[in-house]
Amino acid sequence: MVNGSPIIEGFIEAINLIITLNPQVVEITIRSLYVSLTATFLAALVALPAGALIYFYDFRGKHAVVSTLQTLYALPTVIVGLIMFLLLSNIGPFGFLRLLYTPGGMIVTQTVLIIPLLMGLTVSALSGIDRDKRYTITALGASRLQTVTTIIMEARFAVMSGVLLGFGRAIAEVGTVMIVGGNIRGATRVLTTAIALNTSMANYSMSIALGIILLAVALGVNIALSLVQRR
Repeated sequence: MVNGSPIIEGFIEAINLIITLNPQVVEITIRSLYVSLTATFLAALVALPAGALIYFYDFRGKHAVVSTLQTLYALPTVIVGLIMFLLLSNIGPFGFLRLLYTPGGMIVTQTVLIIPLLMGLTVSALSGIDRDKRYTITALGASRLQTVTTIIMEARFAVMSGVLLGFGRAIAEVGTVMIVGGNIRGATRVLTTAIALNTSMANYSMSIALGIILLAVALGVNIALSLVQRR
């Protein structure tokens, strides 16, 4: 009981921090949502059309491209963070943009991280549409554009599921945002990096409060994903 009391006290204090809308907790939460939502939106703008092109057009090496995308699902995130750090640093080709240790750099890094995931899931979603339906649409006199649009609409819920999964991966990411963002208080600190820092400093109440919020966001994503998949 004695060993458990600090944990219980930490939970009580964490709930108090959330209920009273502690400024630091609110700031970190808003920044996390802003960075991850923006990265997901930008990644979707690139990945969804690219995934559709891969699905609808036959070209040499298509299977290799799809296999590569699926392999990149398991790419260690710290490797992505390292590569982006080198590209955005002063010695890198994009150092002039001065994005290192800024929310903008974190957004770019998370975008790069989840683009392969969204592209691969888009291809999988479109592949799940019955090919007979595609042939029927064409046989009914639909143009190529109408055929593509109709099939994408048929797969829209599966595509939306992929986007939600991409957001879930982005907001739960710690390695890339730690390397590129630097976990700077008031500037680049987000939920995951703040949890890691406060835990190492034995500030358990803050860690638990941020962890509860992160779990709530993850739960919200899962509920939304479940509702979309039912459709």
